[in-house]
Amino acid sequence: MSLDDFLTIVRRWIHLSSAFTLLGGVIYARFVLSPALQQLPEETRRLAGERLAAAFRPWIMTAVFGLLASGLLVLLQKQNPPKGYYIVFAIKMLLALHVFAVAFLLGKPGVQEAKRRRWMTGIVVSGLLIVALSGGLRWMAG
Repeated sequence: MSLDDFLTIVRRWIHLSSAFTLLGGVIYARFVLSPALQQLPEETRRLAGERLAAAFRPWIMTAVFGLLASGLLVLLQKQNPPKGYYIVFAIKMLLALHVFAVAFLLGKPGVQEAKRRRWMTGIVVSGLLIVALSGGLRWMAG
């Protein structure tokens, strides 16, 4: 195995683990934690939501940095991509910017619970579209 092969594997691992952390964390928070918290009194639910958001904030920052750094490396290494590749890539990046921006807002203190749930739903939808587009890009690149 060459050094280039090893670095490619590390870059892919960083990219995938960052994506799984961000998207998986939001899916868990939206569809498991949020409904479970609904059973608690309002003040307890608000405090729990604030603490959960604060605890997830460093994970969000790390995942976004990992995705941006590894994604930029992929883009810079691309040579002679097939026709239409950059169009799909641009759509994927616009969705990723949406996910990053809203993920940063999720960690912000004082966000209403209903708004946080709506934002998480948006991240899940955009994130799953990104995964689908990533599969398409991988297929296009051969």
